Amino acid sequence: MGAGAFLEPLVVIVLLFGGTWINRRTNLSISRRHIRRKSAEYVRSDSPDSLESGYTSPTPKDGLLSPRSDSPSLQLSDDRWRTRQIGIFRLSCRVTSPNTAVFHDRLLSQLLQKLPFLAECWYWALVYWTYQLGRAFTAVTLQEGTVDVARHHALQLIRLEKKLGIFWELGIQDYFLRHPMAMTYINWIYSFIHIPGTIAFLVVLYYYTITRNRVDESQPGKPRGTVSGSPAGPLLYQARRRTMAVCNLLAFVIFTLWPCMPPRLLSDPTAEGKDAELGRTYGFIDTVHGAEGAGSVWTENRFCNQYAAMPSLHFGYSLMIGLTIMTIPLPSHHQRTLPLRFTRGIGFQVPSWQRVVCLVIGFLYPFTILVAIIATANHFILDAVAGALVCGLGWRFNGGLLNLLPLEDYFLWLVRIHKPEPSEMKTIDTITDWSSDEGESRHVLPS
Repeated sequence: MGAGAFLEPLVVIVLLFGGTWINRRTNLSISRRHIRRKSAEYVRSDSPDSLESGYTSPTPKDGLLSPRSDSPSLQLSDDRWRTRQIGIFRLSCRVTSPNTAVFHDRLLSQLLQKLPFLAECWYWALVYWTYQLGRAFTAVTLQEGTVDVARHHALQLIRLEKKLGIFWELGIQDYFLRHPMAMTYINWIYSFIHIPGTIAFLVVLYYYTITRNRVDESQPGKPRGTVSGSPAGPLLYQARRRTMAVCNLLAFVIFTLWPCMPPRLLSDPTAEGKDAELGRTYGFIDTVHGAEGAGSVWTENRFCNQYAAMPSLHFGYSLMIGLTIMTIPLPSHHQRTLPLRFTRGIGFQVPSWQRVVCLVIGFLYPFTILVAIIATANHFILDAVAGALVCGLGWRFNGGLLNLLPLEDYFLWLVRIHKPEPSEMKTIDTITDWSSDEGESRHVLPS
């Protein structure tokens, strides 16, 4: 692994600490002074900024929740308890959970108010390490017969791709093998972009949807009392974070029930049996792992499940990131279309250059990851298709995770920490009318 063994964790740490710093509250200081507020100051039951207080999820179209949602948001019954509404499909009920706002004046609670992105670091670590521990468990409990099953499933995918006319993996890898410099870059992209790229996306999305929309503090290029971030607001960020968690859950279920060998392992010279001989005939080459490769510290360890190729979260995550960038609502000063005229009376409107940049980046990122996972023989094309389906399901049904909020309330009560609600951090409330292509939004400042 070489330098990557140190550079990868270092990059992740820098991104998390950097994200915590740029998203800090500049107008707050940490002290032990006891602060009392009325319950209405903690949570406003009619505020669309109460992100995770009811069973609601942004729509697949724009990632936003209508402020006229039928799902009631969090309400306070007294100083110690709150009620939350949970449910599935059309069934719902109310449950009571502790109101952690009573710990608002504690040091750690004030630290979260000052550095709210620390909570996001916790969420990311919880989601990521839960998934990795699940993979580690399947790796250390792997039975010998599972390898044969995974190889058989991989050969089934090849036969299916041949029938569909999309068995292009060998041709794609052969092209990059004939261009060593391109192969080197694609190896590094596969190994080192997935996790750092995802974290960088979360940092930037949080900054653009939440930090830039704080009306009670000034930031570079944004005077106090103004907003300059996406009108999508915190709802979009929360939905994408939950989407990642659902993707991990679905992926874990799939590769546990249906293990699949990546193409690179079909060339294992030590494997025996008819399927093993057939797998070697395809000639896939492992370009990432080995002395001249760019093996990742996250994939080269004994606790990594090598037979979890289906679905590809590399592509699933990148598709979620790309679609979010392509469709993210822009602030009003970035929504202007530009007239393009050829002759008198003939012309059309083109999107603003900011929207064009979003479209280009949003397309190139998942496309590059798709090429990388195939050229390095780490995934089949159908693995990427499964990753896209997992992404779509997570995008659509991530609101189900809001049912876990009462458990979070009890956990925070046990550790005596209050996680600040977005309405406490004075971000804008946004009512969005999606009648136009770009969307027209009006901002309602917190009362």
